[in-house]
Amino acid sequence: MILTDTHAHLYAEDFNADRELVLKRAIDAGVQRFFIPAIDSNFYPAMHALKLMFPDNIFLMAGLHPTHVKAYFEEELRVVQEQLQLHSYCAIGEIGLDLYWDKSHFDEQRSAFNTTYLGQRKKTPVVIHCRDAFDEIFEVLEGEADENLWGIFHCFTGTYEQAQRAIGFNMKLGIGGAVTFKNGKIDQFLDRIALEHIVLETDAPYMAPVPYRGKRNESLYILQILNKLSEIYKCPKEEIARITTENSKAVFGI
Repeated sequence: MILTDTHAHLYAEDFNADRELVLKRAIDAGVQRFFIPAIDSNFYPAMHALKLMFPDNIFLMAGLHPTHVKAYFEEELRVVQEQLQLHSYCAIGEIGLDLYWDKSHFDEQRSAFNTTYLGQRKKTPVVIHCRDAFDEIFEVLEGEADENLWGIFHCFTGTYEQAQRAIGFNMKLGIGGAVTFKNGKIDQFLDRIALEHIVLETDAPYMAPVPYRGKRNESLYILQILNKLSEIYKCPKEEIARITTENSKAVFGI
């Protein structure tokens, strides 16, 4: 059984004390593929160091996280473009809009999202961060959607209707720890979404699933998400692992 974690910040400082051990125990449990989103320019050295540690398992993205979009974001976007020219990245991500923490930089967030979103014109998938901003993101996608748009709605926690709309833009839904939460809500309708539209993720070190909620998340805990999906879909874990890994290959081409 091969599992794929399509979203994990394994370069974060939270793992400085035991990063190699965290990766090895996940690999030993069957998590063979780790897709690593960017946050901002400060993290690229650590991301590439991680790639050197596990070159056959780690796949990197380039992007600018919406909560890191500030007044100087144009320089950050130049770094993203430089990275795309210097290295091989599997996706543009994570990018998007976040109106939960801070709405004061919404205009900058939208501008940054529009700019980095143009990476899809190079036939590159996008990994979208969306928090309290579905309508705003759908508005952007509506104006730009074509056959070259595809990717993942990371950490999907929307409604059934929002799920259907995201899928309509050729997006997979990134399902993580929230599916195990009592108030997560997506478990109430997820079985109405075909598995072909689902990928697994942890968002480590954030969003740890039950029973680890509130603690540091890690890729090994994707097994908890797999167990929950097996319950929801009444489907063997091995089959869910197979389908979601194939879905990740369809997105990233790897």
